[in-house]
Amino acid sequence: MADIDKLFSRLDALLERIDQILPAQTDTKASDDLKAYRWHDSGLAGIASFDPVDQEKLLHVDHQLNLLSRNTAQFVGGKPANNALLWGARGAGKSSLIKAQINTYSDQPLCIVEVPKSATGQLFEIIRRLARDDRKFIIYLNDLSFDANDDAHKALKSCLDGSLQPLPDNLVIYATSNSIEENNSLADHFGLWLSFQPFTQDQYLAVVEQTLLEREIELTDEARAEALRFATSHGSRSGRIAFQFAAYWASLQN
Repeated sequence: MADIDKLFSRLDALLERIDQILPAQTDTKASDDLKAYRWHDSGLAGIASFDPVDQEKLLHVDHQLNLLSRNTAQFVGGKPANNALLWGARGAGKSSLIKAQINTYSDQPLCIVEVPKSATGQLFEIIRRLARDDRKFIIYLNDLSFDANDDAHKALKSCLDGSLQPLPDNLVIYATSNSIEENNSLADHFGLWLSFQPFTQDQYLAVVEQTLLEREIELTDEARAEALRFATSHGSRSGRIAFQFAAYWASLQN
């Protein structure tokens, strides 16, 4: 066998080994009938049973909901829209507001891509792939960390501003965080800030009552007193705690 033939034979064997080692690429268009995805192992994993949130059932966040929905409407309509940061009290409805956008605009080619904190460093690759898709995407970052020494913090800051690769017109970033440090440079790069405060006692009980009514259970005086004790034991009055209490109280009615 000639030397050149031996060389090509070795190259063929090497390429075959590389194909076995490298993971297959995930096509963002593979499941374009879905509305929700999660970035997983350098690809998009479709979420067939996405948690739909009805914005009409979200209590005591009217102001934040109106502002976020208006921003999403601008985005879906091809008009300038801001990246949004929803921050504040735990369980106050930040994530629910973001999920509600997909349900509200279900008749539009709008999708959501959840990016875990561990994959924030891959944002440039995620953006590159989504930019090739004809649909519009909300990149959803939940419970964002604002530690300036975090690599994910640096990657996100670069994506939002200062990179040679600008955000394409077909995506926005919606992120949640429980707190923001003063003068935080990353938070300043979000054009829309929505703050969430802890619920008052009456607001908390209103959510409890609504959630129990959905289970066909009345908010009696006994349930009201137990709901307040439940919130005290959890150290918080929020929508999340109200849902948890409703599930607990419903389990006692059987």
